[in-house]
Amino acid sequence: MKRLLLAAALSLFAASSVAAQTVVIVRHAEKVDSSADPLLSEAGQARARALAAELADAHPSVILTSPLQRTILTAAPTAEYHSVPSEAVSLEGGGGAHIAAIVARVRAAPEDATVLIVGHSNTVPAIARALGYAEAADMPECEYDRMTVLHLMGDAAHGVVRRYGAPTTCG
Repeated sequence: MKRLLLAAALSLFAASSVAAQTVVIVRHAEKVDSSADPLLSEAGQARARALAAELADAHPSVILTSPLQRTILTAAPTAEYHSVPSEAVSLEGGGGAHIAAIVARVRAAPEDATVLIVGHSNTVPAIARALGYAEAADMPECEYDRMTVLHLMGDAAHGVVRRYGAPTTCG
């Protein structure tokens, strides 16, 4: 049912314009520990597979991550399913430079592309806002199930926020 809803949302966005990008932004899945560059936990691996299932009909042609293992591993099942390599965007220069590089890469993608971005709790909302979705709320450290789906047409962005995989609760 959730895949059907996502497919419907993507179809609605695509139907409104032939030359419109769809951008799906998620945070990396649950990590095994709090080290600097951890792997995914079992729950994180399950969430990464859930992401691939959610995007089975979305056909992303561009997959962007940070260079950290947790984002790459979250994107891996989707990249494998669609035979699309993920591209790690450098963190050199800090968060602002990383976000600007992600936005530049999205803007350079074809106008009708579907782009998956796997980021971090501090970059996901900032990337959405930088792409024109001013309503993007900050993300608490304990939230892993948010999926922001944006429809970009030029500098305008329309979006929906939904949940995928096992629900996460904060508090």
